[in-house]
Formats: sequence, C-alpha cells, structure tokens
Amino acid sequence: MPTAEQRSTSCAGGLAEEQVEAVKVAVEGVRHASTLAVKQRMKSVASIQKITKAMKMVAASKMRSAQLATEKSRGIVAPFVKLLGDLPDVDVAKNITVPITTDRGLCGGINTTVCKYARATTKTLAGGEALNQAVLVWESEKENQLIVVGEKGRSQLQRDMRNSIIATIADTNKVRITFPQVSAIAEELLKTEFDAARLIFNRFQSAIAYKPTIATVLSPDNLEKEAAEGGGGLDQYEIEGPDRPELLADLAEFQLAATLYNCLLENNCSEQSSRMAAMENSTKNAGEMLGKLTLTYNRTRQASITTELIEIISGATALAEK
Repeated sequence: MPTAEQRSTSCAGGLAEEQVEAVKVAVEGVRHASTLAVKQRMKSVASIQKITKAMKMVAASKMRSAQLATEKSRGIVAPFVKLLGDLPDVDVAKNITVPITTDRGLCGGINTTVCKYARATTKTLAGGEALNQAVLVWESEKENQLIVVGEKGRSQLQRDMRNSIIATIADTNKVRITFPQVSAIAEELLKTEFDAARLIFNRFQSAIAYKPTIATVLSPDNLEKEAAEGGGGLDQYEIEGPDRPELLADLAEFQLAATLYNCLLENNCSEQSSRMAAMENSTKNAGEMLGKLTLTYNRTRQASITTELIEIISGATALAEK
C-alpha cells in the first residue's frame, strides 16, 4: 500500500499537471482569440474598402452628368451678371443669406466652408457688433436672416445662429434638379420681401477643385437705385414704354430663379467631386490599414506556430532524457 507521503506526492503531481494543462489551454485560447480578432478586423476593413470604392465610382458617374448640366446653366446666369451686375457689398436694410449645403455627408469639407462664409457674411452685414454668448444674435439696425438649403448646413448653423434661421429647405437633390422645382423655391424666397439676397455656394472648377462663391440678387427697387448710381449695365439699353418698374420686377424674379438654379447645380457638382475625392482617400487608407492588419495577423500566426513547435520539441527532449 502507498504511504501517506507517496499519496500526497502523487496528489501534488496530479494538481501540478492539471495546472500546467490549464495554463496551456489559457495560452492557446489567448492566441486563438488574438488572431480571430485581427481576422475579424481585416474582414470589416475589406468590406469598408469595397463600399468606399463603389461610392467613389457612383460619385464619378453622377459628377459627369452634373458637370454637363452645370456648364449649361452658366449660360443662363452670365447675361444677368452683365446686365444687372453682381454687387455683394451693396448696403441695404433687409438682407437674406442663403447658404447652399448638402443633405448627405461623406463629401469632405464643402459644407463647413459654406457655413464659415455664411457666418462671416452675417457678421460683415451686421457691422461686426457685439453678440450674445448663448446664441449668436447680431445687434444691428439692419435685418439679417438666414434661409438654409440642406440638412448639413442646418445642423451646423443652428448651433450658434438658430435665432437668425427662418426656414430650411431640404431634399433638393433627391431627384434631378429642374428649373420648375427651383422656381417654386424662388417664390418662397420672394415672400420674405428682401432687399438683397446673397446665395453662398461652391462653384465647380474641376474634379479636384471648387471655389466658395457669393452671388447677390437685388430687389426691383434696389435694382433701380443701383442703376441710377451707375451699378450694372442696365442703363446701356433703351427701355421703351412706361412699364420700367414692371420690367425690373420680372427681371429680378427671373434672375433669382436662374441664379438659384445655377447655384444648386454648381454645389451638387462640387458635392460629387468632393465625395469622389473623399472616397478615393478612404479606399486608399483602408488598403493601407488592411496591409498592416495582414502583416500583424501573419506575424501573430507565425509566432503561435513557432511557440507550439518549441513546446513540442522541448517535451520530446524531456521525454528522451528520462
């Protein structure tokens, strides 16, 4: 019969073997978990890369059609600029600022740029007076209001200028932009009875460049006033008949609709070009990250295999020595 000492030694040996096995299982579990986590991360990054690549191709396709429409719309606005002029520094009592932004994100910083110009324009029109700390309220005798086009612009400007926003127009790019659609928006703008409307948008220049621009549209009374002071080229033409005020009113309304139509198309084209560049950068970054993760996965897997081989050889050597 085994003695008490032998029984205690065998029990201790059994416990030691169980502990070793538990440690081995724990180590192998950690290795398996680490490689599995890296593999899952690789899979998610590869999926993101496919999505961004597809979004880039879609944006490139939309940009080509939007560019053709934009170039055609410039021919409508150019005669108005020559005839009535573009006077962004005109001094009037009631100003309407219309920042044109996008409804969707993932298109770079075009919305931030427009909102920055909208804040600067409002401050300049108000004369840079003092402002309230809670909400941006310009203390001035002039009336300065905002009509925001696009959800992204609304979400940014309402943080500090919500008291100045009187309306928001959204979902303008859900369907193809048409002149009747823009004319309905222009009618809503005319109901504000503004003296000067300043439309802030991104003017498309190329697939990699766009320029923040301010287009100014005056009311008929201010058009007459600026023409009398020598602004624009209206007095270079002879207008027959006593209905000059009616003609100016028609010109002002059509100029607002044509300018807004061009601004929406320009900003839409800039949005697609910016989204194409942003998705290209995202695809490139995802590829670099996938490469790093693949290297990490291979190193972890190789280290695990090497460790297991060392353990097998060490065990075989220990058994051979006995």
